[in-house]
Amino acid sequence: MIGLLAASVLVLLVSMPAGAQPPPSPASEDAVHEVAAQLRCVVCQSLSVADSPSEMASQMRGIIRERLAAGERPPDVIQYFVDRYGEWILLAPRRSGFNLLVWLFPLAAVVAGLAVVAILVRRWTRRRRDAAPVSVDPAMRARIRREMERGT
Repeated sequence: MIGLLAASVLVLLVSMPAGAQPPPSPASEDAVHEVAAQLRCVVCQSLSVADSPSEMASQMRGIIRERLAAGERPPDVIQYFVDRYGEWILLAPRRSGFNLLVWLFPLAAVVAGLAVVAILVRRWTRRRRDAAPVSVDPAMRARIRREMERGT
């Protein structure tokens, strides 16, 4: 009886998964590329990690792949690099806090520019409408007529 109980416990232990965690799934290249496209290459600085041919970018893509395969979500992987390198590593600054100025200032500049153009156009068109016809005195009119007759 004890032998049968020990055998059944042994069978149960052997058949249970090793760590009760599913094995890590390999990260798709699309997911790796999506995360890497949001990060700046530390060597190239003008290219994303996804587009950079440098060895450092290749290593960063490897880290992204490993972390995604371990089950981390893309925002967590991005935060790992932000924690390590600072917000400079992001190609597009976050839309919060002081970085909000980066997103709002161009829009405000365009609106201000359009307002200035509208005001100037309105002034120019109003001057033409409001301008009275220039009256020329008879002496000036005679002089213009003489010069026109001489010239032609």
